[in-house]
Amino acid sequence: MLAYISWNPDPVAFSLFGFDVRWYGLCWALAFLSGYMIMSWLYKDQKLGKDKFDPLFFYIFLGVLIGARLGHCLFYEPGYWLSRPIEMVLPIKRDAMGSWHLVGYEGLASHGGVLGMMGAIWLYSRKYKVNIMRVLDNMGVLAPLSAAFVRLGNLMNSEIVGDPTSVPWGFIFAKNGEDFARHPAQLYEALFYALLFLITILIYKKMKHSVGKGFFFGCCLTCIFTFRFFIEFLKENQEAYESSMLLNMGQLLSLPLIAIGVYCLCGGKLCKRLGEK
Repeated sequence: MLAYISWNPDPVAFSLFGFDVRWYGLCWALAFLSGYMIMSWLYKDQKLGKDKFDPLFFYIFLGVLIGARLGHCLFYEPGYWLSRPIEMVLPIKRDAMGSWHLVGYEGLASHGGVLGMMGAIWLYSRKYKVNIMRVLDNMGVLAPLSAAFVRLGNLMNSEIVGDPTSVPWGFIFAKNGEDFARHPAQLYEALFYALLFLITILIYKKMKHSVGKGFFFGCCLTCIFTFRFFIEFLKENQEAYESSMLLNMGQLLSLPLIAIGVYCLCGGKLCKRLGEK
């Protein structure tokens, strides 16, 4: 008999002053904290100035959160969320009795987060006069580690699960009421993104001169969303309607981001025009 891993962690990491801190929220906090620290180091390394760094975090935080939330609501369940605009915007939910409860954001889409981040960086670059391709390249350096933390949060929530499997490292997601093993697709992604981050840091140290030309941004998009495209073949569809599609929503949304990534990697004309000379 195969020794599958029975996965049923307590969603609450710890309690603080009577408030439950959940693993999912903690992983998102670690994603932003690690991104903040790495971006701070990059700004110092590139001598960009602390006065230009301080506002960047708030732009990216809001851009990623708003984009990821709206992306999930509009890409995956538009009918449900558009009929509940308050729940779409605020982390609350109304029960059958009409009472409101704080539940956190139940659903954040990485594709929407990327689009929100790009919009936030465009606004930041215009206001603070920092080259947009330099900021995007710096995001390309740190983003894989942040993505790894987010996928660990999905694992702790037993969500975005893989297909049923017989591999010995399969996870039984007991929280979902299952007694069979699935691919721990969230863990596959987290490990890949963490490895990508380490490789990217090594490349950065050898190719600092390429920052500001779109190379690191392109590398990040290409690697993350190409992996995302193929890992979807091992994952359960998030919505029932995806079962009738040749490619699911995650794969369809990955294709344009892969195309943008390859374009930047190849030094497209727009990158040259927007980038540093």
